[in-house]
Amino acid sequence: MKLNRQIHHAEAIARLVGIQDRNLLVFKQYLGINVSIMGSEIYTDAKTEQIPLLEAIFAVLIELAEHQVQLTERDVMYIIKLAEKDELSDVFDLYRNRKKILVNDQGKSIYPKTFNQRTYVEALSNYDLVIGVGPAGTGKTYLAVAQAVADLKNSKVKKLILTRPVVEAGENLGFLPGDLKEKVDPYLVPLYDALYEMLGTETTNALIEKGIIEIAPLAYMRGRTLENAFVILDEAQNTTKIQMKMFLTRLGFASKMVITGDPSQSDLPKADASGLNQALALLQNLDDIKIIQFEKIDVVRHPLVQRILERYESNEN
Repeated sequence: MKLNRQIHHAEAIARLVGIQDRNLLVFKQYLGINVSIMGSEIYTDAKTEQIPLLEAIFAVLIELAEHQVQLTERDVMYIIKLAEKDELSDVFDLYRNRKKILVNDQGKSIYPKTFNQRTYVEALSNYDLVIGVGPAGTGKTYLAVAQAVADLKNSKVKKLILTRPVVEAGENLGFLPGDLKEKVDPYLVPLYDALYEMLGTETTNALIEKGIIEIAPLAYMRGRTLENAFVILDEAQNTTKIQMKMFLTRLGFASKMVITGDPSQSDLPKADASGLNQALALLQNLDDIKIIQFEKIDVVRHPLVQRILERYESNEN
């Protein structure tokens, strides 16, 4: 079946289909339908009832491609999910007016890629304390690290501090080999990985040696006042109430704090209430604090992962 939409320029077609037509494979992997482009025409084996959805999706994809937006599989997946929720009205503005956070070590520009991510990045620039909560994979920590690095490069802060609570999951730290740093570093790997992508391994390690970047367990924050710093608390659902209060009261002048976590995924013992949940309840509507709630639609994974998760959720329900 041929869609009513057409795409005429070879450059726009290349931007739409991606490398080796991988963007079109998303339709097969996620929706179970084949889509191909021959000349300026778009063909599909979709059922009649699926055609309106495809027409809406390709109206957006073609417009973006013809306005020189290079689309990725992630973009196509997100636009499909927006179309399923009938939320495509502002998507062109999202892509055309997106503001670059920074260019990473590999020369890749980092942008917010969903509506909630855009709101989150705006909050990181305008509020002293931002709390980003929601499922894993929504970019909460990644974007916070990107903004922190950008602020450091632009001399808005003098230091980056990235921290996580160390919660033992099945193994007692005391019985693991090595000194204290070797025991806790595995818990902090995601923070190292994000910095390595933004700055490169050599630059990151050099800044850590100079004390400009600090990556440490949450317990190391006790008794300190953090001034002229961009401070990120990751995996905050694993903080106790006492730890969260301790962290929040470390905020010094000319500093920013970002707290990220998923309230539904606490690894704390059942007897311990999450400090993140208490903070969300206590800090609502407080000036200079912004709480951003990410949703499942912000989790843009490989389509196969999406379907696997759906099966597991269906089984659990």
